Amino acid sequence: MTIGTLVFGVAFIVALGSAIAMLFARNAVHVALFLVAAQVALALTFLLQGAFFVAAVQIIIYAGAIMVLFLFVVMLLGVDRSEALVEPLPFQRPLALGLGALLAAGILYLAVAGIDAASTITGDGSGALLALNRDPGNVLALARVLFSRYLLPFEATSALLVAAIVGVMVLARRVGSISAVAPRISPAEEREVA
Repeated sequence: MTIGTLVFGVAFIVALGSAIAMLFARNAVHVALFLVAAQVALALTFLLQGAFFVAAVQIIIYAGAIMVLFLFVVMLLGVDRSEALVEPLPFQRPLALGLGALLAAGILYLAVAGIDAASTITGDGSGALLALNRDPGNVLALARVLFSRYLLPFEATSALLVAAIVGVMVLARRVGSISAVAPRISPAEEREVA
């Protein structure tokens, strides 16, 4: 057993354990922390595969910025309130189950045909992954494509995220917080008005 196999086994156990714990956690903050643990374990597996840029993005963007945003929204909405169990969209659950099954089938297909799917690019199975990551490397190639060909969609996505943050803040505004700012009327003044 090599050290890479041992590290992968530990990352697998951490990712799977935190994902299962995330499903059964009752507190939304604990769910966010379990999700961060799963994302860090996934970043570790990316490092083992030699995808250094993807591992860095996984830590910086997902475990860092997105989870901070998620925790901010959870704290803004309030974790102490109980949610209604009435589903506003009755078709939402079957649609989610169908899309989840489709995603699981796709992941299962890629897990079974992984190296074979990559070998269709180069023609040989053994050097397929090395050919995909050859010089100039995946980081430089990704940067060239992202900041030249896909610059407009990249910037549009950032504007969309900012608009989503503002929308969440507007929707999460509590009515009770507005009345706290308004001047209070004493019971004597209420009788005079009536």
